Amino acid sequence: MSSSPLVYGINPVLEALRAGRVSTVQVAGRVDERVATAVRLAEAQGVQVHRVSMGELDRETGGARHQGLAAELRAGPRLTLDALIGQLGQSATPALLVVLDGVEDPQNLGAIIRSVDAAGAQAVIRQTRRAAPLGGAAAKASAGAAAHVQTVDVVNVARALEELKQAGIWVVGLAAGAPARYDQLDYTLPTAVVVGAEGAGLRRLVRERCDWVVSIPMRGHVESLNASVAAAVILFEAVRQRAAAPGPVRPRG
Repeated sequence: MSSSPLVYGINPVLEALRAGRVSTVQVAGRVDERVATAVRLAEAQGVQVHRVSMGELDRETGGARHQGLAAELRAGPRLTLDALIGQLGQSATPALLVVLDGVEDPQNLGAIIRSVDAAGAQAVIRQTRRAAPLGGAAAKASAGAAAHVQTVDVVNVARALEELKQAGIWVVGLAAGAPARYDQLDYTLPTAVVVGAEGAGLRRLVRERCDWVVSIPMRGHVESLNASVAAAVILFEAVRQRAAAPGPVRPRG
């Protein structure tokens, strides 16, 4: 398997090409119109296109559903938290971020990235340890959004939250059973939404650094939503509020 970051599937490869992040493309099997579109886009960018056997591509992708198409990504400069905060300070749009505290499922990671892109949020911040790899499985689950969403890896999520708060960004943790409802807060302010690990939720030190901890009311038999679905609910509440008149302003603390 290649040592370069690899994405596979038609949508992830197309979006990576549109983002200008691809170094080589591998094609296997029958070339339909969508695969041909990716090949033309790659050739227009001067990206090398290699015909390989289906068996070779199966091995490269670890047997994943690749749809006959994969791409190696160019290694780009890593965005740091300081650089992200600098970008946010120059933007006229209030910050909307998602911070991941131990999300280890690549499918959840990809789905969260897809929602981040759809909601127009600026970035995903995640800890380098106990985190799903941002590889082919996550890129495919994101339907290609991973090529466009900025990601910041940090060593310590709790410390990163303190830095965000110092930059004037409200930190809202999501936890089942929290007394405050998610829709009682004002998301028109600069906001970072913190999503905990599948099952375990937010770690104690991370929860303690949140300005608010909120829950999504559940009316059925299950106790909580999947992490990616819960993140989407919060993000699109922010989108709704920002498109309408501001709601009640929350005090810090």
